[in-house]
Amino acid sequence: MSGTPRRRLLATALAAVLLAPLAACGDDGGESPAVDSTKPVELSIFWWGGDARAKLTEEALALYTKKHPNVTFKKTWQANQGYFDKLATLTAGNDAPDIFQIDDNFLTEYASRNVTLDLTSYQKSGKLDTSKFPESLWKYGVVDDKLAGVAFGENTQGLVFNKTKLAAANQPLPTTGMTWEAFIDWAAAATTATKVPGTQDPSADYKAFWIWLRQQNKDLYKGKELGFTAQDVTAWFDLWKGARDRKATPTADVIREGNATDITKQLVVTGKALTSWVWVNQLPELQKNTKDELGVVAYPGDPKAQWARAALYFSVYRGSDKKDVAVDVINFLANDPEVGKVLGTDRGLPPNLDIRASVLGSVTDAAMKTSIEVENTLGKTFGPSPQVPLKGHSTLRSELIKAAESVQAGKATPAQAAEAFVTAAKSAISK
Repeated sequence: MSGTPRRRLLATALAAVLLAPLAACGDDGGESPAVDSTKPVELSIFWWGGDARAKLTEEALALYTKKHPNVTFKKTWQANQGYFDKLATLTAGNDAPDIFQIDDNFLTEYASRNVTLDLTSYQKSGKLDTSKFPESLWKYGVVDDKLAGVAFGENTQGLVFNKTKLAAANQPLPTTGMTWEAFIDWAAAATTATKVPGTQDPSADYKAFWIWLRQQNKDLYKGKELGFTAQDVTAWFDLWKGARDRKATPTADVIREGNATDITKQLVVTGKALTSWVWVNQLPELQKNTKDELGVVAYPGDPKAQWARAALYFSVYRGSDKKDVAVDVINFLANDPEVGKVLGTDRGLPPNLDIRASVLGSVTDAAMKTSIEVENTLGKTFGPSPQVPLKGHSTLRSELIKAAESVQAGKATPAQAAEAFVTAAKSAISK
């Protein structure tokens, strides 16, 4: 996650103090101009992404202005690095953009601080139409019974593997539905056959831990508390210690490298492991960075534990004096067919299923087609969405990495590291 924990904590604390008057004044925040008004309206909108996303988003916003000439946009975007530090600073000064992009690492935090507008009334009135969204997808934007963000892009967990190296060694490919034990057996055999570690060790990966928990009828969070115990974490760390002992994974230093690198340098791309634990929609980006052919399946275990995760959301600033127009813009971006063709799959699979179907027919990239096919296949068995992660989720993620790496390096036993992680995680979500 971008920025230092200290900077983020300071910004969050400052925001909480400065937003207190806003939280006390209700949802009004000033009269919002009517959507069909001819009065000039300038909306500010902030998102993260690269040049390609910026171009597509600007094209989509231009379509809205074409249909509503009185509405223009003050557009700001930047790379993911530092995005949430800047958003925290803007909200701390009551200067947040009318519309901003956010993800599930921070949605609860911003909703609990009354930064995000509750969109429930707009949804119920039809002004925000989610009727063509998978139910579990839009519900993954609900925090404390309030719709805090509109899902833009569906995604789920994906195990990406190197088809080329496995085929060259006459090794079977991993499949959806393998048990965790069977997968580790497969990875150990693949290591022997290819001389490349069969899998990146995911003990530090919160996505993999989360799926594994759901397969044990538990969860990452339960209400305002953790949904797991130190005993659960110990079992998870023990599972992967056994895998490392069998040479199914790389050595600790290489595992750490895989934990720390960005998507373009995952071990499945650099040739240091045959599989990496990512999101399904990241397959195309991985494929761009290797000449080997890659494939993707669900994480091990029962695939029903996976869910329609919002790749990201758009939220409306609760203090905006242009709320109605801001909501109409989000509704337009999510449901207009012409916009759907422009935005494509840049933010994940379109949330509107009708638009998704029309967009998928125009996809030509082989890796993107594969990721879409896998997502759609898994979508038939998705379980209900878990609750959106609690405030402190980003700290929990970093603490899991710290604990797992201490076990990988032999500095702590699984039980010791598990106790330390649970203590740190409880502290993180209670602040």
